[in-house]
Formats: sequence, C-alpha cells, structure tokens
Amino acid sequence: MPRPTPRTPVRAAACLATIVVLAACTGTTAPDASPTTTAGATPTPSASESLLTDQIGGHTAVGRLADAFPADLVPVPEGAEVLVSSAAPAADGAVEISLNLRTEQDTGGLLEAVRAPLVAAGFTESAPAVPEAGLAAQAAFARSDGAELLVVGILDRDGTRTMTLGGTVRTTAP
Repeated sequence: MPRPTPRTPVRAAACLATIVVLAACTGTTAPDASPTTTAGATPTPSASESLLTDQIGGHTAVGRLADAFPADLVPVPEGAEVLVSSAAPAADGAVEISLNLRTEQDTGGLLEAVRAPLVAAGFTESAPAVPEAGLAAQAAFARSDGAELLVVGILDRDGTRTMTLGGTVRTTAP
C-alpha cells in the first residue's frame, strides 16, 4: 500500500472543494447519501476486517529496535523501554524511522539524550512554530537542507515520559 505524502490532505481538500464548487456552479445537488431502511429494520454492522491485528509490518518491531534502525544516530536513552519502532527503506538510501519509548527520565534529560547524538551528526535543532498542546517538549532536527528531518514529542504523565520520534534519515552522513 503506498504511503501518503504530506501533500495528500491538501490534494483531498482541493478535490473536495472542487466538487463543492462545481456542484454550486451547475446548480445541482449531491444525491442523498442516507441509507434507505424500512420501518422497524435495524441495520447490523458486519466487520470484514479487524482494526487490530497480531501481525506487524516487516520493518516494525514491538519491544525492541527494528532491524536496520540507526541506533548509532538515535540511541535509546538509558533506562528507557522501547514500545515500538520501525525502520523502512525510503528513496535515495534514506530510512523512514519511528521510535516510541517510555521512561521515568526527566523531560530535559530525555530530550538531551536525543539531541546530543543528532547535533553531533550535523543536525540542527528548531522549536515548533506552534507547540502541540499537552506535550512537555517538542523539537525538530534537520540535516541535508531538510532532506533529513526528525520530529520529537515528549508527553509527561504521572511521572512517566512517553517519547515519539519520527522522520527520514540517511544511515550515513552526507
């Protein structure tokens, strides 16, 4: 299944807007999409596919780092528990990675544990233009004129931090 690009929501919104505008210009309305039912009949949903599965993708690992995850670039902070990770090949030798972990390490220490190896590898850090509500910390790290980008978010709940990191990197420095 192809992965959506960041432009996919924009394209979908543009298509929807075009349909609405065309319908308004032609004076036609969309057909009624409500289902027809007979009195007393109760529709019964039937799921043909479960939302949850025991199978995970070939580039994903639960409870450990995925094969090909660049642990030298993004090491797991000491004492942290890996919840799920992935490392999937992307274009031009890049790797799309994600890492979700849980730790009792303080927010500042956790962000520094991620920051230090990335900055040492030539990434520059920037704060989000609009911080995500509810997160204790956020940062973005870019290298190669933005071709490599990692976004980090840390949630702090009841003395435990959950960190999510995701983006695209090259396994060798440019």
